[in-house]
Amino acid sequence: MKTFDTQTTLELEAAAFRRLVDHLRARTDVQNIDLMNLAGFCRNCLSNWMAEAAAGKGLALSKDEAREIIYGMPYREWQAKYQKEASAEQQAAFEKSRPHEH
Repeated sequence: MKTFDTQTTLELEAAAFRRLVDHLRARTDVQNIDLMNLAGFCRNCLSNWMAEAAAGKGLALSKDEAREIIYGMPYREWQAKYQKEASAEQQAAFEKSRPHEH
């Protein structure tokens, strides 16, 4: 496996993350439930991970602030513009594949 120095690795990871976020912002046709059903994560997961990373560094980043970073706009605005009602099939697939708490 190719390795780089710590700073270069950090910069490459950050660039890849920014590209992923830009891609998801552009692909408003892809619904979060589809991402969850196919990949096991969605835009909300990314925003939660961002908030958790900030908390790990002692930084305050609310759920809404983290979502705005990922969505590129307030979450409610994104929902109003782009979110569609999940079909029965999408909901059933989500229930089948999502992790269940014990």
